[in-house]
Amino acid sequence: MKVNYKIFNLPFKHPFTISKGTKTHQPTFVVELDYFGIKGYGEAPAISYYNIPVDKMQSDLESKRPMLEKFAFSDPERYWHYLHHLFPDNSFLVCALDMAGWDIYGKMKKKQLHSLWNLNLDAAPLTDFTIGIDSIENMVQKMNEQPWPIYKIKVGFENDIDTVALLRKETNAIFRVDANAAWDLEAALHKIPLLKDLGVEFIEQPLAKDNWDGMKVLFENSTLPILADEACVKESDIEKCHQHFHGVNIKLTKCSGMTPARRMIEKAKSLNMKIMIGCMNESSIGSAAIAQLAPMIDYVDMDGPMLLSEDIAIANRFDFGKIIYNEFHGLGIESVSF
Repeated sequence: MKVNYKIFNLPFKHPFTISKGTKTHQPTFVVELDYFGIKGYGEAPAISYYNIPVDKMQSDLESKRPMLEKFAFSDPERYWHYLHHLFPDNSFLVCALDMAGWDIYGKMKKKQLHSLWNLNLDAAPLTDFTIGIDSIENMVQKMNEQPWPIYKIKVGFENDIDTVALLRKETNAIFRVDANAAWDLEAALHKIPLLKDLGVEFIEQPLAKDNWDGMKVLFENSTLPILADEACVKESDIEKCHQHFHGVNIKLTKCSGMTPARRMIEKAKSLNMKIMIGCMNESSIGSAAIAQLAPMIDYVDMDGPMLLSEDIAIANRFDFGKIIYNEFHGLGIESVSF
C-alpha cells in the first residue's frame, strides 16, 4: 500500500459564517492510497474548533507512514480497526484513510459501495443547501443564486428569528435551522415555537454540547424535532443523545470514517432516532462518501462542493437537491486533481 497526500485550501464562493466565526477558505487533507495500481481517495477537512489542523494530519501520517504502507489490505473494516489503534487521537486522519480504503474495496469489487451494501438509491433524501450568517440582503442573494428545495439556515445571532421570517417571505422551500450551540435554554424555549410557525422542519444543536440538562428540557417540551451535532461526535454519543435529542447528525470526519458511521446509523435506528449525515465543507471527494450512505438515512447535508468556488474531484452531481450518482466504482469519483 503506497500512501500519498495533498493539502488544499479551497476558497468559498462567499465568506462562510456560523455562530462560531467566519472563514473564507476551507483547509482540507486529501489522501491517495495505491494498492497494486488501484487508487482510492479520502478527505478530511480541518475544522478549527476540533483542534486537528491539516499539519497535524500530515505529521501524524508521516510519523506512521512505514506502518501504513506495510499493512496487508483485505477489507475496509479490518483496515479501520488498524487505523483506529494507529491514530487514536486523530479521528480526522483516520476518516480520510478509511474513506480511501472503502474506495479501493469498491473498485476491487467493481461496484459502488451503495450497490455492495444493497441500498436503494430511490431512498436517498434530497440534500439541503446552507445559507451562512450574513446581512439579510446577502442571505437572500445566496438563495437566489442557488434555487433549492431545502435550505439550512445558520442562526445564533441577534434578531436571528426576524431574519428567518424575512427569508421565509422569499421562498416556500423547506427550512432547517442550525444554531451551532449558540442559544441558551431560555432563548431556545422562546424561539422554537416562532420557528415552527415559520415552517421550520427541525433544529440542529440549539444548546452547548455539554448542556445535557437543558437538552432534556427541550427534548420533552420542544414543538420541533431537535438534532444533535456538536453533541454527537463518536459512536458512544448515540446512546448518550438518546432521550435528549430526537435525532443525530453524524459527520464522517468527526466520527473517524464510513466504518463507524455505518454502525452509528444502525444504533440510532435501533433507538428510533432520526438520522442525518452532515458535511464539514468537504470537496466532492468527501461528499462522494456521504452519498454512498445517503440511502440509509432520513436527512442529508452534503452541499460542500456547492459552497466552494474550487473543487478537487469530479464525482456525483445534484439536480435540485437530488443526488445524481456517477457510474464509477468505489465512491463514484470520476477523476481527482492530485
